[in-house]
Amino acid sequence: MAAFLLTIGVLVSFHEFGHFFVARCCGVKVLRFALGFGKPLFTYHAKNGTEWVIGGIPMGGYVKLLDGRDEGQKIAPHEKTQSFDAKPLWQRSAIVAAGPLANFVLAIILFTVIYVSGVPQLPARLQAPPEHSVAASLGIAVGDQVVGWKSGDRNESQEIDAQAFISIPSWNALRWELMDALTGKQGFSLELQSDTGGRYVKHFPAAELPEMQPGLDPFQALGILPQLAPASGWTELKLTPLDALEFAVHRVWLIGKVSARLMVGLFTGSTSIKQLSGPLSIADMAGKSAQIGWQPFVAFLALMSISIGLLNLVPLPMLDGGQLLYDAWELVVGKRITVSMQARLQKVGLVLVLSFSLLALFNDLQRYLSP
Repeated sequence: MAAFLLTIGVLVSFHEFGHFFVARCCGVKVLRFALGFGKPLFTYHAKNGTEWVIGGIPMGGYVKLLDGRDEGQKIAPHEKTQSFDAKPLWQRSAIVAAGPLANFVLAIILFTVIYVSGVPQLPARLQAPPEHSVAASLGIAVGDQVVGWKSGDRNESQEIDAQAFISIPSWNALRWELMDALTGKQGFSLELQSDTGGRYVKHFPAAELPEMQPGLDPFQALGILPQLAPASGWTELKLTPLDALEFAVHRVWLIGKVSARLMVGLFTGSTSIKQLSGPLSIADMAGKSAQIGWQPFVAFLALMSISIGLLNLVPLPMLDGGQLLYDAWELVVGKRITVSMQARLQKVGLVLVLSFSLLALFNDLQRYLSP
């Protein structure tokens, strides 16, 4: 439970602080910064008029801004310039987008800390590819180690251009590159090193990549699977701060792209709705990762932060993405959506968000109550 509360507290705090920070930078008055809902357990009134609150239900948070569209607020004449609705469109959009952006920044920071401290990694050495897989048809053998990656369909040259390939330090790094290629249906090339030390290149055209289908492991059909090794056979990935930052940015970009495509797959049918997870799964994963060590827990926080950032960008009312959709409408049409229309859309958004939440909770209960 402590790991779960810490997870929610860190992720929500950073998200809401993104809104708060950009709002203050744009000169908008913040009335309340709340972590959690329900009866306040702690309240502090700052000199600038912001009320800081910790609620009794640690399942979210919000930032309440001075806003002339809120009928419950009475704005003094000298405060009108500090109202959210009085700001230009670009500033209002920046304030809304700042929450999800803060989650991505947090993920980059957390991954950077891990790579600077040094983390054990399973080498990208491959096991024998399954029969009839793409890798088997290309002649990849057991013990081959992936040392380089290049996106895009191949040219006909088999020459190794060291500058064209990015380094692959571990199976984890390779796995995310593969997921990016599979979900994006983009071909790629691998630079491999055999047991004898020789290097060669294998090309995987987009047309030969397996389709992402619910319930099926695409790595089996692809034939690229890690050769398991004891902890003594793992290598340490330890980078300088600048290299770690660059690696972390690339990792967050990859995870973000893959996660976004899988989210879209929920609506297209390529991703199973059974993959949705709710608070029980989050609590379970948080607890297990914290028991293993601080690095797995920090990595889990980073992954959850990316997920929260992406979830809030979904263009549904009640989420930041819904407000950004309103802003896009205003940019194209030249006028704002009326408050009454927003209120009706909010009700639709609330139903949709609650439906997805209940589905995620149902999936959790099935996982943990089924024999």
